[in-house]
Amino acid sequence: MRIVGVLFLLGFLSAAQARAADPLRLSYHTYAVGLHIADVEASLGIGPWTYQASLAFQTTGLVGAFYHSHHASTVHGTWVDDRPRPAQYAADGFWRGEARVTRIDYTLGMPLVRELKPPLEPEREAVAPELRQDSTDSLSALATLIRTIAGTGRCESTIRTFDGRRAAELTARTGGQDTLDKTGRSAFRGPALRCEFVSRMLAGFRFDESSQSEFRPLKGAAWFAWLTPDGGPVPVRMTIETRWFGQATSYLTAVDQRDTPLVGQPVPSGR
Repeated sequence: MRIVGVLFLLGFLSAAQARAADPLRLSYHTYAVGLHIADVEASLGIGPWTYQASLAFQTTGLVGAFYHSHHASTVHGTWVDDRPRPAQYAADGFWRGEARVTRIDYTLGMPLVRELKPPLEPEREAVAPELRQDSTDSLSALATLIRTIAGTGRCESTIRTFDGRRAAELTARTGGQDTLDKTGRSAFRGPALRCEFVSRMLAGFRFDESSQSEFRPLKGAAWFAWLTPDGGPVPVRMTIETRWFGQATSYLTAVDQRDTPLVGQPVPSGR
């Protein structure tokens, strides 16, 4: 679930420098092996001092019929020296036939797991305190990436995450400028900044042979575009390796549920 979440989360973030109380809402369709596998609704509000983010996804089509899953998560926090300082993260969902619940509070940069369902498996190693200290949740980590893009026009960033079970590191770098064409899956067309990223699990591995796949880094790319001259970058397409479906790709389908033209603008001057 964590890696599928990485793909979805990356697609749900906007770097528009809006008030945290006035988030931008985005909609996506996700495809893998030629099938429409999930629908996503997400929002993010980034202010100069605070931020908030939420997302919800559910499987659909044939995948939804055989592997019904849904997930909803939220986070709010502040910025300290351009780094995220989450206050509270919460997630609820259903995956592989089980209800999933995560509640994490943060005190002086240390995540404190208040609720975790199912509980931590005995066959999984515990994450050491030094790897948990100053880590963030995935929403906060990716909000930081988008904030970096908004401020610099580049993607370079590295940040550690902890989800209650596993510690991971997400590294992103600038891949270049591309021009995307309109497709049957998304009406977006125009210039976009390509970010390439790698997700590596650091700790929280299983002790048995099922952990072998967890050692393999997962690679992906995301394209960000400015839809309005005075707005911020919006993720319009993203693709990533998954451990279940091979390569999956998400496409932006709507912004704020209005008839916003999905046409990329030139990168703002000075970026």
